[in-house]
Amino acid sequence: MKVETFLPDGYRPAEDEPFMNDKQLEYFRCKLLEWKAELLELSAETLEGLAESARNVPDIADRASEETDRALELRTRDRQRKLVSKIDAALRRIENGEFGYCEKTGEPISLKRLDARPIATMTLEAQEKHERRERVHRND
Repeated sequence: MKVETFLPDGYRPAEDEPFMNDKQLEYFRCKLLEWKAELLELSAETLEGLAESARNVPDIADRASEETDRALELRTRDRQRKLVSKIDAALRRIENGEFGYCEKTGEPISLKRLDARPIATMTLEAQEKHERRERVHRND
């Protein structure tokens, strides 16, 4: 059974600590869980809003506007769904002991990058290289 780690109030991961120690892992786990809960709450609100707006509007312009709004909401909801799956993958990496390390190079991902984007799977350098390669191949 895993020992629960408690974080002091205001804790932030620091470079002078051992990388991905129990406190850092707990910090990122909590951050990811809070983010996921927020996204799920927003998606529930979106679904409620879509259910309420599913009415028959006689005016063609109003109906077109409502359909545009609905399409935008659904696109946003789809992005949130994809983000939730990335959060779940990051939580699995925490459990597996793989969190915080680049999937391409195996090097540690900077704490600043992880704090800004805890779902990051690559170091900034590896991500930039990946994106440059994508741009080159997209133009082929």
